[in-house]
Amino acid sequence: MSKVRWGVLSTADIGLTKVLPAMQRGQYCDLVAISSRSLEKAQRAAQMLGIPKAYGSYEEMLEDPEIDAVYNPLPNHLHVPWSLKAIEAGKHVLCEKPIGLSAAEGQTLIDAAKAHPELKVMEAFMYRHHPQWRRAKKLVEDGAIGELRTINSFFSYMNVDPDNVRNMADIGGGGLMDIGCYNISLSRFIFGAEPERVIGIVEYDPTFKTDRLASGILDFGRGTSTFTCSTQLSPYQRVNIYGTEGRVEIEIPFNAPPDRPCRMWHQRGDEIEEILLDTTDQYTVQGDLFSEAILQDSEVPTPIEDSVANMKVIEAIVHSAGTGTWL
Repeated sequence: MSKVRWGVLSTADIGLTKVLPAMQRGQYCDLVAISSRSLEKAQRAAQMLGIPKAYGSYEEMLEDPEIDAVYNPLPNHLHVPWSLKAIEAGKHVLCEKPIGLSAAEGQTLIDAAKAHPELKVMEAFMYRHHPQWRRAKKLVEDGAIGELRTINSFFSYMNVDPDNVRNMADIGGGGLMDIGCYNISLSRFIFGAEPERVIGIVEYDPTFKTDRLASGILDFGRGTSTFTCSTQLSPYQRVNIYGTEGRVEIEIPFNAPPDRPCRMWHQRGDEIEEILLDTTDQYTVQGDLFSEAILQDSEVPTPIEDSVANMKVIEAIVHSAGTGTWL
């Protein structure tokens, strides 16, 4: 095979507007089917994106022998259940973040993947595949900021729609699961380690019961990471990585625009270098890297174990906030 044949579980907006058009521009991705609980919705989506097949149920699509891999952008509480069904149907799985509602639930996905070593399973944390993050990681590893000491990150948006899944507590809504996962993931990625202890402060929406403002400190032993995420603040995102001799700042760290170059800055001493990254769609890169792992039977860029480790930190932040102590 020169391309992986993809099927999509659901007509979620993130898929229709961002991920799927980007994958269609990839070298190794061939989108052949999309499914919905409504055949009419699936047909509309298929027509809009030029996808050959439309299914009126997820089960029917998973039975299609001409589909090699499945992209799962369903709401959070359906990530693990339908990823497990896809694995049982013999499909590779790229599942949207967060990997599940808990680390324990995510572990069931690890177990299923181990039981089917012929299949690739990965969480769709697209930001890590953008060149700006690979550049930041290399600058840190090469000592370009001296000794890494601390990271500060911020991610927010405004969403008070009661019908939006991000504001539904019982199906995994809330800021930590939706965007705080990025703050935590990038810290673990840049430090190349797991935090030894964490402490958090979490504020909940009185109506939605979801976390709307969360801050945390991650202690990595040799340095720290501090972050704030919110679903009810003016939209903003930024990351600063500080060392003993310099720093790296990423202007748009998570929702990197696919249609223009991204900027980052490397400061060493009094000198600041602006770095322009080539225009890149991180969803295209993600789809191709995962597809290449399938075609070459090689390791996926980010193992599913990393996703469960990230979920453990999210849970620790929540528990810490409840007790007011380091965990």
